[in-house]
Amino acid sequence: MSHQLWNIINELQSEKYEWVDLSHSLNNDSPYWAGIPEGSVELSKTVFDWGNPMLECLIQTFKFPGQFGTHIDFPGHFVKDAPLSEKFDVWHMLYPLVVIDISDKVREDVHYAVTVEDIKAFEAKYGDIPDGAFVALNAGWSKNWPDMDKLSGIDEDGNENAPGWSLDALKYIYEVRNAAANGHETLDTDASAVAAAAGDLACERYVLSKGKLQIEVLNNLDKVAPVGALLFAAWPNIEQATGLPVRVLAITPKRKQYI
Repeated sequence: MSHQLWNIINELQSEKYEWVDLSHSLNNDSPYWAGIPEGSVELSKTVFDWGNPMLECLIQTFKFPGQFGTHIDFPGHFVKDAPLSEKFDVWHMLYPLVVIDISDKVREDVHYAVTVEDIKAFEAKYGDIPDGAFVALNAGWSKNWPDMDKLSGIDEDGNENAPGWSLDALKYIYEVRNAAANGHETLDTDASAVAAAAGDLACERYVLSKGKLQIEVLNNLDKVAPVGALLFAAWPNIEQATGLPVRVLAITPKRKQYI
């Protein structure tokens, strides 16, 4: 007997595709935003140890901020009374994945913000961004993990310097192309120069005000084909969360098809 979904797994596990982990691993020394109180991270604390006469097993507890490591943001993170985690179910865990590479431009300008022209040039080469896509921005930034100063682009004057999205680019993917979600390797949605000019994380506020999801601090986007991949994102089923660490998987055609 042939079962279609099982056959799909066999197909995706064939040599035509690669499975890429887009999440950073986490430990007690992993960085998080300075505004979060010290002591907010306590991973793998043993609370029930081997040798306990009640039951021979090991149990741990985990304490972490919602915005920790590779994480998903829900609208209520930036928009008062907007939906939080319980409003997003398993239908929001699978997307067609598009990866726009701006890493060459970031090497020339650390403040680079992707433009509508960049996206249109991408579409001229690979086709239009499909409805319901997850659009990820590869800036070559994941190499800075887990150094918080490098992730923030801290200069000698203590200022942050990082690439990211522009508001016009986000409006294009959401209002023209009907994307479902976006993601990036940086700590914030906004390029640092964009945030400084606005006096706010205006790009992140826009995404979440649209009721969309985003995943921040992604990893290994350089290993994913520009188009044709699938993104799977899974997070704990915790209610009233503004954000949660997330495990992200890309199943991608071999990149050599696109290079």
